[in-house]
Amino acid sequence: MNTQTPSLSPDIYSILSQTQRLRVSDGKIKPVLDGCSNSSQLLVLIWSQLGDFDNLEYAWWLVREKEKLRSTGITIRAIGIGNRNSGIKFCEYTGFPAEWLFVDTKAEIHALLGLYRGLSIQFPMLSTSQKAWLNLMLMCAGIGSPGTLKEVFRGYKGDKKAPQLIADEEIVRGTPLPPIKGSFFKAAGGTGFQRPFELATLRLRNMTEVLNNWNTYVPDSSYLTQRGGTFHFCSQGKLIYEHRDRGILGFAENMSNPLSFILYK
Repeated sequence: MNTQTPSLSPDIYSILSQTQRLRVSDGKIKPVLDGCSNSSQLLVLIWSQLGDFDNLEYAWWLVREKEKLRSTGITIRAIGIGNRNSGIKFCEYTGFPAEWLFVDTKAEIHALLGLYRGLSIQFPMLSTSQKAWLNLMLMCAGIGSPGTLKEVFRGYKGDKKAPQLIADEEIVRGTPLPPIKGSFFKAAGGTGFQRPFELATLRLRNMTEVLNNWNTYVPDSSYLTQRGGTFHFCSQGKLIYEHRDRGILGFAENMSNPLSFILYK
């Protein structure tokens, strides 16, 4: 189990079982574990800002592997920073089910669970939002965000330990570039693994989506640096796996295959 703070971890399941947030599907304040009592497994994702590229990528993996996840009998819930409009936009773009997603406008659940706030240098004479932006830029450069630059480069150079991400007949749209057919990556590197520029192209599409809808995805920029976490429980509520994000593009222990902790054990 990846427990970055094993001895100091709060009773995570207890906290979650007492937490209520706005559910994106119907706009109602509901317990985040509503409907989870009979689940054989429970996966709870605490996401950063819903406009954070990490979350768009994480949701992409979950939607991609939805049939495999369904076959495990696992129930999924997620809490992201934002409001209902953020959540609706996120679900429309990613295909993540709105009934699984809750929103926390002030990142209160992140604080309760002791998740990494991100770099928080207190620059004088700047507003809270301006400080968050500057700290975010530093994190993008790898400061206070271990592994970020390495992960960015992996998106460009390819990864033979990762699966192929774009099918040969798939056409990638929604970037500043002309539509790109998946067979382009086959010519560039082969098949059956993550080819050069393949992941970078998907990330560019995510970036374009967020920047074009910034105020919807990020209604309050005060929490730009806040990181999230992944918590996997058995049917008795016992924590069997956790991952606490330590930086940007660090939402999984194994970024080559982020769901390997649950699908390929």
